[in-house]
Amino acid sequence: MLELKSVHAGYDRTTVLHGVTVSVPDDGVATVLGHNGAGKSTLLRAAMGLLKPRSGSILLNGEDITHLAPHQRVAKGMAYVPQGQQAFPHLTTAENLQLVADGRPDGKEAVAEALDLFPVLRELSGRRAGLLSGGQRQQLALARALITRPKLLLLDEPTEGIQPSVVAEIEETILALTRRGGLSVLLVEQHVGFAMRAAQHYYVLEAGRVTSSGDGGTGAEGTVRAALSV
Repeated sequence: MLELKSVHAGYDRTTVLHGVTVSVPDDGVATVLGHNGAGKSTLLRAAMGLLKPRSGSILLNGEDITHLAPHQRVAKGMAYVPQGQQAFPHLTTAENLQLVADGRPDGKEAVAEALDLFPVLRELSGRRAGLLSGGQRQQLALARALITRPKLLLLDEPTEGIQPSVVAEIEETILALTRRGGLSVLLVEQHVGFAMRAAQHYYVLEAGRVTSSGDGGTGAEGTVRAALSV
């Protein structure tokens, strides 16, 4: 689905990613783990076109999208949920969802499906997003992305800073989405247990380099924890 090949990227004179190669399987999950500052968010920004690689290439379904703008990548089926439970705080939950659905021929149906995945948002439809809890805003951010019916979803630490009960709901929703097919996920996640339950393949980043990779699954959790402890 997605391939980043020998990608170097960074900000101003600072190189953050040093020749990173990552692949996301069709209808599957690849997870990227690492400590703060390892380059995980930079990798997602490069994949989404928000940061131009200095070298290397990015392929989507075999097509070179290295030089495409973010909106062009969205048109090809990519969606991105950045870190921080982002939403328009002065708009209601319903207005946040409708803003994405407007102009889409299947917008009404897509909103209904998103609300089925996150029923609490239906109950909070009239509440301003700025008054939602962190977990509720994260569910709103995920719902907004899913309304675009992506083929590839980029998630940057979707469980960060969220109460455990909501973390479990978000984890189960992501797992259910990938199990039903038609969606690939590139997941940046700090919770190793969830990351390994979800992923077919994992990558550990350290100082902008892949230092460990392999097949996912709970059997690899010990290997990943050891790689992160180095």
